[in-house]
Amino acid sequence: MKTTFLRSVAAIALACAAVGAHAQNYPTKTITMIVPFAAGGPTDTVARLVAQSMGTTLKQQIIVENVGGAGGTIGAARVAKAAPDGYTIFLHHIGHSTAPALYRKLSYNAIDSFEPIGLVTDVPMTLIARANFPAKDFKELLAYVKANKDKVTYANAGLGSASHLCGMLFQTAIGVDLTTVPYKGTGPAMNDMLGGQVDIMCDQTTNTTSQIKGGKVKVYGVTTKTRLASMPNVPTMNEAGLPGFEVAVWHGMYAPKGTPKPIVDQLSNALRTALKDPTVKQRFADLGTEPVADNRARPEALRAHVKAEIDRWGPIITKAGQYAD
Repeated sequence: MKTTFLRSVAAIALACAAVGAHAQNYPTKTITMIVPFAAGGPTDTVARLVAQSMGTTLKQQIIVENVGGAGGTIGAARVAKAAPDGYTIFLHHIGHSTAPALYRKLSYNAIDSFEPIGLVTDVPMTLIARANFPAKDFKELLAYVKANKDKVTYANAGLGSASHLCGMLFQTAIGVDLTTVPYKGTGPAMNDMLGGQVDIMCDQTTNTTSQIKGGKVKVYGVTTKTRLASMPNVPTMNEAGLPGFEVAVWHGMYAPKGTPKPIVDQLSNALRTALKDPTVKQRFADLGTEPVADNRARPEALRAHVKAEIDRWGPIITKAGQYAD
């Protein structure tokens, strides 16, 4: 019995030593960052900016792989099943916390299947419309939508996407159900808006700022408490006429459950370094957002945030009755 116990202790010690050696040498090859949405969308933009800077710190390339579909749950499921060795990581937005309420059958747990690395950024959203939409401001938009609710189309990037959530809140706030046109990503939705095929959409500034400044779409408001420095002439939704309408699309980074803590810590340190990178900060500013504070770009902060957001959005989605099988 004593011999068996000593063998068990020795095996545990060897396993710990192996993990420690692996973490000490990490990384020795390319890291893959899964983005659960189509290329060219706002989450993809955030991921590529951060990945490049993190790769410099880690002295290994981080490639971004787009694994879209089902509101981000296909990409999430793939990461949950990946080897917990630090070579597969995951960047997702607010949709990670709404998936448990939106999808009845998830093959993973939004909290327990991942090791949080840290929050990345809070991205404001904008309510926009095609360039030739009749309404000049939010007051006219509201009147037009209510008078033409059966004709106005609302585009989103699919069930569980940030644009879907914002649109759901918008329609609830104004008491109107619009014809919703879901797409497989924000990129295709924006393309159809630019082409005049759909009327309105609520989307992240990382995807809309350049289109707004270029006059290619109309903008009616931003979903923040105060106006954005990048678009000072655009009113908040509160100013425009929807008191308390605030939606921030946060992004978080994760690794598969079981990834050794020393590796998670290395990734978190690289993330925090990236968020202080002047180039990253400037590019974020150009897109109407900014990195989170250093204390939020840590594993424990992201874990607490995901849980709080699950608790916040669950009742809202349940009340709206919008689910996917």
